[in-house]
This record gives sequence, structure tokens and C-alpha cells, in this order.
Amino acid sequence: MRSPRPFPSRFFDRLAEHYESHAALQTEVAERLLSRLDGLRFEPSRIVDIGCADGRQCQALHQRFPKARVIGIDLSTGMLSQAKARRRWWRRNFELLRADGSHLPLAEDSVDLIYANLSLGWLDDVEAALRCWRRVLCPGGLALLSTYGPDTLRPQRAGLTPPAAFSLLPDVQRLGTLLVRAGFTEPVLDTDWITTVFPSPEALLAELRGCGLLPARTRGLGKRMHKSPLQANGESSAESCRAVWEIVSASVWAPEPGQPVRGAAGEEVSVPVDTIRVRRRD
Repeated sequence: MRSPRPFPSRFFDRLAEHYESHAALQTEVAERLLSRLDGLRFEPSRIVDIGCADGRQCQALHQRFPKARVIGIDLSTGMLSQAKARRRWWRRNFELLRADGSHLPLAEDSVDLIYANLSLGWLDDVEAALRCWRRVLCPGGLALLSTYGPDTLRPQRAGLTPPAAFSLLPDVQRLGTLLVRAGFTEPVLDTDWITTVFPSPEALLAELRGCGLLPARTRGLGKRMHKSPLQANGESSAESCRAVWEIVSASVWAPEPGQPVRGAAGEEVSVPVDTIRVRRRD
């Protein structure tokens, strides 16, 4: 499933310095995504945060797994600069790479945990990205991901110029199908709806721009919201504006060796060399 990259990396370079003040929703979704680890007997030694932005979730992952090596990956040099400032004394366990999440510069079977909070929709080709993630994940490794569902901000999105960045993202059923086709197993998917309330349509517009979901010159949102039934608790749209976000989350595992992985040429199977028996003739 291929969609054009909504905004170039330099767009996020300009947002990086003030990104944290506009990313309350992203932080809430990240905390919910990490909670999927609760109760699991799982201790990764190498973790990759795809679309790490300013590195706050790299910090959270390090706090949860202090012995693990965390690798933050992002295409924005501005975001990576913000993440670099967070490394401090634990920088030996915190690497940063400028790379596309669809083409990870990592060896096959080299990662125990892939974490991708609301970053899947920024990639050019979702299917290619999932196949790439499956290849770098070790057997028995775990992938945690979240993405904006297609009903996110549905009333506000109609008529935007240019369109919102998340208009082509998959729903929960489609995402589950893509994960299985990529070779993952035991998918567990959930859909949550989160409501945020802003004092005005302009405040919501500023939030969407500040966290990178809309270009700076988006037109049509404020006028449409003033004409839409978006009141919260019976208040007028001039006093409060309600935004509803559909969040699709998933946890999936990489199977043990011998399980097929779908590639461009069809299904492929890999097994460790030391498991192949050799019959010798006398």
C-alpha cells in the first residue's frame, strides 16, 4: 500500500524545537502503547524506535529496559538534534540514526523490539516498511506500533487544502492483514478513540500544525469547524472545539526460524545453518 510522503523531512526540522509543547496526544498514545508490555516476560537487548522525533520515547524505553541498547531512527535532522540533547549520561546505550523507516540500515535478525508510535503513516510504502521490520526483528522478537485510523478528525478533514496527512492510513482490519502478509504472527490489534477539547478551532489548528499533521498554510479548517456541530458539552464552537482521534494499535511477534516471510518474489523461508542436518554416506 503506497502513498506519497505527506511532508519532507525539512518540514519537521522547523517544528522540532517546539514539538514537545504540541505533542500531548502523541505522548498519551505512546504511554498506552508501552502499557502493552505490562505482564510480558520480555527483556529485549536491542530496541529500535522508528520515527523517534525528539527522543522522549527513547527515554521511556530506556527507563523500562535500562540494560537495553536503544536506537532512535528519524529522517528529520532537527528532531534528531532534539533527541541528542536528551541522551545525557546514558548516551552509550542510546544511538541515533537518520534513516527512512522503510529501509532500516540494520542487519537481519538484529533487533528484539521495534517500537513505532504514530510513525507508520509517514512512510511511503506501508507494506514495504512492515516487511523490512519483519526482516530485522529477531525470531521471537516483538513489534509495537500505533497509527492514526481513517476516522481521525473526520468532520474537520473534509475540504482541507492540502489534505491532512493521515487520510490514507489503514483501518484495523487492513493493518492486521498487512502484518500477517509481512510474516508476523499472533497479531493483537485494538482501536481506541481519544477526544481532545480546545478553546477554539484556531487552537486546534495550531496544535495540528505544531505536531506536523498539517502544513503551515492549510486552508479550510477553521471555517469548516465553525460551521460543524463540534460543540463540547453544549458549548458553542467559538468557546470549545472537540477533536476525535481514532488510534489503531498492534503488537505482533516474529516467528521462530522456518516460518515464511512474504517478499517481493513470494514467500521466503530462512533457517539457521546449524539446524540443517547433513547426511553422510560411508
